[in-house]
Amino acid sequence: MPPADVEWTSVIGLANQTLTTPALIDFVDKFASVLPQDVCTYIRHIHRRNVLRNDRLLAQLEETVVAMNGLGITPIMLKGASTLATAPEERRGVRLMSDLDIMVMPDEAGTAIAALSAIGYHIEHQTPPESQRWHVELNRLQDVGTIDLQQAAPGPAYLYRSFGHALNHCVPAALGRGRVYVPTPAYRALMLIIHDQFQDYGYWLGDLDLRHLIELRDLNNSAGGLDWMELTSLVPGELMRNAVETQLLALAELLGVEIPRALRSRLIPRLQFMRQLMQARFPATRLPFLAMMVLDLGNYRKAASGAQQAAARPRGPWSLPRAGTVQFLLKAAVAVRAGKV
Repeated sequence: MPPADVEWTSVIGLANQTLTTPALIDFVDKFASVLPQDVCTYIRHIHRRNVLRNDRLLAQLEETVVAMNGLGITPIMLKGASTLATAPEERRGVRLMSDLDIMVMPDEAGTAIAALSAIGYHIEHQTPPESQRWHVELNRLQDVGTIDLQQAAPGPAYLYRSFGHALNHCVPAALGRGRVYVPTPAYRALMLIIHDQFQDYGYWLGDLDLRHLIELRDLNNSAGGLDWMELTSLVPGELMRNAVETQLLALAELLGVEIPRALRSRLIPRLQFMRQLMQARFPATRLPFLAMMVLDLGNYRKAASGAQQAAARPRGPWSLPRAGTVQFLLKAAVAVRAGKV
C-alpha cells in the first residue's frame, strides 16, 4: 500500500524529471481507491497521450522498416524501437521515448539513408565518417520522433568485443508489413546497461536512469524473462562486471526484482549503488564522489587498451586520468540531464 503521508506533487515532479510518468499507470490501476483523484486523473491523462504518441511511433517505425526492406535491408531494432516491436499492445504506452534507434550494417548505411530520403526524411545531424561512433539523425515534420540510424550497438565498441557479431544475438521478427531483427532479452539488457553506464557516463558520474531500470524490470517480467546468470556470463572483464552488478543491485533495491544474492553482494557495486542513492538525495555530493571513479580506473584501462591505438605516451593502468577527462566529467556532473538523477 502507498504511504499515507506522500507529497504527491513531489512524486509527480520526480516522475516527470525521470521520464517515468506513464509507467505510474500500473500503480494507479492498483491503488486508485486510496489515491487522490487528481493524481489518478493526471497520470491516466499522460498515459493515454503516450499511448497515442507511441502508436504513431510504431506506425512510423513500420513505414521506415518497409522502406529499408524494399532495398534489401533488414534492420536491427535497438532500445525503444525493440520495445515497440515486441511489447504487447496493452503495454505500449508505458515507455516514454523521443526517437527510434535502428542499426544497420556499415555497408548498408548509404542505402538505408537513400531509402529514408525517398519517403521524405532529411538529415538533421550526421557524425563525420572518421568518428568512432557513426550515426545519423533523420527527421520529418509530420512525425513525433526522429530516426537515429546507427552502425553499432550503443556504447564503446571495446565492451562488445567478446560478443561477436550483433546478429548472433538477434532473432528475426515481423513488424507489421516489415521484417526486422530483435535482440534477445539478455542482449537487450546488456545494451541498456552499457548505454546508461558508459555511453551516458552514468557509471563514472553515479547517475540513475530510472526509465531504463523499469525497462529492465519489464524485460524480466516478459514471457521467458531474463536469466541473470546467463546475462552475467556474457559480461567481459571486471569493469563490465562491476557496472552490470551495480545496475542489478539498483533493480533489486529500488524495484524489488529478484536478483541472486551472489550478483548483488560484491564491494565495488555496493559502493557505487550507495553513491547513487546519496547523490540522488544530496546533489551537492556529486562533485566529491567523482573521486570514486579511481576504483575502476585500472579496470577501464585494461578493457579499453585493446581497442584504442597506442598513445604517444603510454599510460599505466593506475596513472591519473587526463586533465581533459576530469574537466569533462566535472562539467557533466553538474549538468541537468533529462531522465537522470
